[in-house]
Amino acid sequence: MNNEKENKKVFKYNVAFYYQATIIYFIVFVLYVVVRGEFIEGSFTIITEDPIIHFFAIIVLISVIGLLYNIFKNRHLEIKDNEILFIDRFRTKKFNTDQISSIRITNSKNDKGKEAFKFVIIKIKGRKRPLILRPHDYENSNELLTGIQNLQKEIDKE
Repeated sequence: MNNEKENKKVFKYNVAFYYQATIIYFIVFVLYVVVRGEFIEGSFTIITEDPIIHFFAIIVLISVIGLLYNIFKNRHLEIKDNEILFIDRFRTKKFNTDQISSIRITNSKNDKGKEAFKFVIIKIKGRKRPLILRPHDYENSNELLTGIQNLQKEIDKE
């Protein structure tokens, strides 16, 4: 039990992008409302008939919904000595090393050497499409890459 707990590494899905996008969209929305509003005799009037305000409001709303959905989904990845687990609030997908035929770590075709564009392609036996994973989408991406490389070495031994 202790040995299993020591070898388990958990990597949470990084939702920082959703936070940043929501904040930026909201700031742009507020700035546009302030610029577009009217100051008349010491009072401020918002022009609600402007379709661009409606458009910005819809973008902010969609961004907030996407952020809340990803927080609620609570996606994370667990790597153990001989298995990898894809976990979210609703289900868990577990793949043992004997189910994995190969793991390949590649860069994007356009940007060589940039960490954000690395992909991990995991081919599963008995499955047509491979699993494609972007380590940069998870917290501690360098540690995740190290864990995947260790799992890759474990598969190459077999």
